[in-house]
Amino acid sequence: MKLLLVLLCAFLAVSSAAKKSSNVKGNRQPNIILFLVDDMGYGDLQDYGNPTTYTPYIHRMVKNGLMFTNMYSPSPVCCPSRAAILTGRHQIRSGIYPHGVDPSSLGGLPHDEITIAEGLKDVGYTTGMLGKWHLGVGKNGSNLPVHHGFDYYYGIPYTHDACPCSVCFYPDVGCYQNPATPSTCHPAEEFVGCPIIENKSILQQPVDLLTLNYHMTNAGTNFIRRSAASGQPFFLYFAFHHTHWPQFAGKMFRNSSIAGPFGDTLREIDWSVGQVFEALYETGTYGNTFVLFTADNGPDLEQQEYGGSAGPFRCGKVSTWEGGFRVPAIAWYPGKIATGRTTKLAAGYDILPTFFNLAGATIPSDRKMDGFDLAPILYNKQDTERTIIPYFPENADPSIGPYALRWKHYKAHFYTKGGNAPPTHYDVLCRNTTELTAHDPPLLFNLWTDPGERDPLTENDSMYYYLLEKMDELRTDFMNDMEWHTSFEEDGEDDSVQPCAKPGCSPWPYCCTIDLLNNPEEHSSNRL
Repeated sequence: MKLLLVLLCAFLAVSSAAKKSSNVKGNRQPNIILFLVDDMGYGDLQDYGNPTTYTPYIHRMVKNGLMFTNMYSPSPVCCPSRAAILTGRHQIRSGIYPHGVDPSSLGGLPHDEITIAEGLKDVGYTTGMLGKWHLGVGKNGSNLPVHHGFDYYYGIPYTHDACPCSVCFYPDVGCYQNPATPSTCHPAEEFVGCPIIENKSILQQPVDLLTLNYHMTNAGTNFIRRSAASGQPFFLYFAFHHTHWPQFAGKMFRNSSIAGPFGDTLREIDWSVGQVFEALYETGTYGNTFVLFTADNGPDLEQQEYGGSAGPFRCGKVSTWEGGFRVPAIAWYPGKIATGRTTKLAAGYDILPTFFNLAGATIPSDRKMDGFDLAPILYNKQDTERTIIPYFPENADPSIGPYALRWKHYKAHFYTKGGNAPPTHYDVLCRNTTELTAHDPPLLFNLWTDPGERDPLTENDSMYYYLLEKMDELRTDFMNDMEWHTSFEEDGEDDSVQPCAKPGCSPWPYCCTIDLLNNPEEHSSNRL
């Protein structure tokens, strides 16, 4: 009897360990969904403290999932962050710096980089992407998602402010222009109208922003249904064009939030999340799908009330203060991961190794990887191997490197520079007029006791001199380990690579028009 009890305990221990393993051979591969919101700040969601926004479907994710309070984006701006998330490597290694990829950029994410989609395809997944790619279009569409591991793509392949805008809110309200920030969408003579592209075919140009999110969501739920019917595990990357400037919302969500136009866009995002979960229920894939919801960088303070909120953190997008990097993140995997809240350290480049290990894919061994599997956090709320967060600025420069470095719960600012907030912003350190400043010794902060970075440590603090030496050593080691890939900008630009539904038409770019969504009988040379 005693032996039987011993064997039973051993069996239960092994079974428990297997359930908590992130990658157990022989188990059914989970479906994986990544929601990535554009320019959403740490303080924008109701579950992260916003008193006026309302996102009930995301709230349900939080109630039944794991909410991260120390998740970091890889960059304070869009393109570099997306490159790092999809490759599990610092954006510096793939050359997606120092600026954003334009519609006319010849370069983009190098084809020798291995994306999440490519790794998952290798182990039997069907892969789909919706929305903002922003890692290049290229000649004849050679840099589109379908050339980086995605079986299916539907969306605008770059940011929607890189196009002329007209109507952003139902029924015919123009795109809001903040009087403090004279910049707006690109003039019509510079770039073609934003195209909705399905795989490599242009379906609509210029895009109707009032129905964009509806069509994207519908494409996503149909992808889930097709994948479930085929019996293949699927990976869906849903990269919202929301909440990037200019915000937009269709009929269902116009004036739906007391938080104004920004709140309307959050309601539209939340509806899409709800529709995806409905598709999971409908197809019976609900119980075997891992979902991660997060953002690419902090809020766009340039737009003031039309931008978002960093909550308790200083500054926002573009800045290397906490508000530029600290983002919401919610993991959901019913009955399989821990629930509640975690303060453990995590970053965007940890997403690839986490997904690979969930799926049974092999982490590339022929290159330096910068991410760590989040399994210890997800299953046991324990630390991963991550102890360091580098803060590269918008315009990364190999002669300077990261402006700041976090080690455990301490942060050192070796350089500071203003963010993208207007010159009237209450915090001078966030203003776009604040020049680059070197700090020797660096500014030191304890992020546990001072998350807003208001009170630097002084020589009177017991850890001060130790931290000065430690942070300098860590930064030197980090810089020595960093390989700077040639910037994509070196490939130059050519207006001819801009996606146009009628190549060679005149007068360009105004003639680049098509609407197969509303006029399916319309014909053109719409394939890139």
